[in-house]
Amino acid sequence: MMVKKVLQSILMPLIAIFISMIVGGIVILITAKQNPIYAYLALFSGAYGNLMNFATTLTNAIPLIITGLGVAIAFSSGLFNIGAEGQFWIGAIVATYLGYQVKGLPWFLHIPLIIICAMIAGALWGGVVPGLAKVYTGAHEVITTMMMSYIAIYFSHYLLEGGPMMDKGTIPQSPVIQNSAKLSTLVPNTQLSSGLFIAILAVVIVYILMYKTTLGYELRAVGFNVKAAKYAGINVAQKLVLAMGLSGAFAGLAGAVQIMGVQYRLYDSFTSGYGYTAIVVALLANNNPIGVVIAALFLAGLSTGAQEMQMQTNISGQLADVVVGLIIFFIAIEELYRIVIEKIKNRKTKLQPVGGQK
Repeated sequence: MMVKKVLQSILMPLIAIFISMIVGGIVILITAKQNPIYAYLALFSGAYGNLMNFATTLTNAIPLIITGLGVAIAFSSGLFNIGAEGQFWIGAIVATYLGYQVKGLPWFLHIPLIIICAMIAGALWGGVVPGLAKVYTGAHEVITTMMMSYIAIYFSHYLLEGGPMMDKGTIPQSPVIQNSAKLSTLVPNTQLSSGLFIAILAVVIVYILMYKTTLGYELRAVGFNVKAAKYAGINVAQKLVLAMGLSGAFAGLAGAVQIMGVQYRLYDSFTSGYGYTAIVVALLANNNPIGVVIAALFLAGLSTGAQEMQMQTNISGQLADVVVGLIIFFIAIEELYRIVIEKIKNRKTKLQPVGGQK
């Protein structure tokens, strides 16, 4: 039964990916007049073809995995957290400040300190305003999380553009973090860091939390049916705030790992929209932690392989964004199809005569 549910959960996302790749191939054929098969082979070779390319893909996947886990927690609880980008930034800001400001600590104390503080900051950013506003005023989390993202991003601009975190010089950037705050490199001459192990640990923690604990069951119950959850005695308000806090905590962790493992300092526009792409990751994964890993590797591979595809075929690297957009479109169609089918089934059930009599 469990295997059947897992297969059902990944079937439609796989179909969405397959159809989007076909439509993307048609776009390649019409606009670039190139062989789509050759283009996709170049794309996947650039993403997974050798150790260096795969290491780059993993590097890009790490923040998507961790942030995607946070978004998946919110989605599973019936909350649409689109503010992971802002929570990501807050985690990065806290990690950067503690990374260069705190001195004299060994790495085994400095790194955990940064991780804990970044997660707390992300949790507060996601839970306090959006979570409490949702519970006590009914404010929709789409609006509040979006606004909080703008605040986080523009707050970073203030800090770096002549503000208290700007390094000496003319470029808006922070000082470099201490060596004790840097994550070790796993593959020489790449940016792949031990943040990979943090991402794997995060997947295990979220899986256990959501599927092996009472708390996880209650969060999913609230997401499935709020009225039924209330009837069962679950404190819905508490769970909603907690879900937003947990979601923000993992997004903040992702920002910290990106600083400690890749950037080593905060730039005025260092992020590549990981918080927004994580929404696609969670949708593709159907909020399953294992699916988050697969979806993150796929989307990160599109980004990494697009450069190789462009060099080999002269096809614009922006095609990867087209494919991602198509995936979102077909996932949305799948969700609409599911809603329509459920309504048809419910209508047939209501029309069914009692006792099977005509």
